[in-house]
Amino acid sequence: MNAPTAPPLLEARDLARYFPVRHGTGWGRAATVRAVDGVDLVVEAGRTLGVVGESGCGKSTLGRLLLGLVEPTRGEVRFEGRALAGLRTGEMRATRRALQIVFQDPYSSLDPQMTVEATLAEPITLHRLARTRAELLARVGSLLEQVGLDPAHRDRYPHEFSGGQRQRVCIARALAVQPRLIVCDEAVSALDVSVQAQIVNLLRDLQLAHGLSYVFIAHDLAVVRQIAHRVAVMYLGRIVELADADTLFAAPAHPYTQALIDAVPAASPRRRATDTQPLAGDAPSPLDPPPGCHFHTRCPHARDLCRHRVPALEPAAPGQRVACHFWRELGRPGSTARASSAPDARLVALQSAFTTRSSRPGDTRPAHPPPS
Repeated sequence: MNAPTAPPLLEARDLARYFPVRHGTGWGRAATVRAVDGVDLVVEAGRTLGVVGESGCGKSTLGRLLLGLVEPTRGEVRFEGRALAGLRTGEMRATRRALQIVFQDPYSSLDPQMTVEATLAEPITLHRLARTRAELLARVGSLLEQVGLDPAHRDRYPHEFSGGQRQRVCIARALAVQPRLIVCDEAVSALDVSVQAQIVNLLRDLQLAHGLSYVFIAHDLAVVRQIAHRVAVMYLGRIVELADADTLFAAPAHPYTQALIDAVPAASPRRRATDTQPLAGDAPSPLDPPPGCHFHTRCPHARDLCRHRVPALEPAAPGQRVACHFWRELGRPGSTARASSAPDARLVALQSAFTTRSSRPGDTRPAHPPPS
């Protein structure tokens, strides 16, 4: 008899979150923002799920739903097979320790009146992970070393560090309670490009060292390409494509994914793909999303069916699912593109936009120089 299959580390089932709003300053007409609208996804242990999309598509709300920081309107989140909504107080505290987050702005997410030592000691003390003062200080020093900071700087305040150093402190704070999964909510978007490479490389090193799982939320596909094992593409609260990173970047099946990859700047105009299709217009308001496929107002392939029927997230290629009625007719399906021996020009543009070099045997994803 076969042994039962272990549940994934984190799983979302039909996850939705709606926010009621009112127009005007008085008793205006009520409306609803469908920030997340029926999302299904899985995060495996030791793996990274990238979540990408334009601003306002619901990425950050999804990240907070996965951590239990926001109550879902519908659906559920399960951590190691157990629904977060059904946990008792003590169980929820243990789960909070296992699920951590790194926010976008490293300055506003740190208390300016607390030193680095106090910032890192607080979660360790809260979860009783150190028995003595000496052990507490040793853990703080070890955390700073792990993220590439000098333990001698533990008495400094956040304003005495650079943006990249502050983000390293935020990562150390997340690591302080020995988590299983970390949600990185635009964790590198506020940093310079060179510092982004250092932080992404640091996150990958920590993943290998501690077996961490990440939900890496970003709008920069060139960064996501370097760290994600699987990628979910969101548009107006829905996932429109979900695939292994290699499959998605080499052979995107949804028109929105294709447009996002086409929009990545090329390092040289001569290397730019000739068949790119710039995405026209702005995303519709989440207060009044279009019926049917939300993307049909900007899609060059939209037909009457797209305006009336919501497309299901259906299999397109092994490990790839797409929510598009006509993905088979778009000329770049997964099976055809993967069979081609020539590299996709858009994938070359992505890789050239984020300069890398290989550093780990057996790791086929590009890697960066060690963090400085």
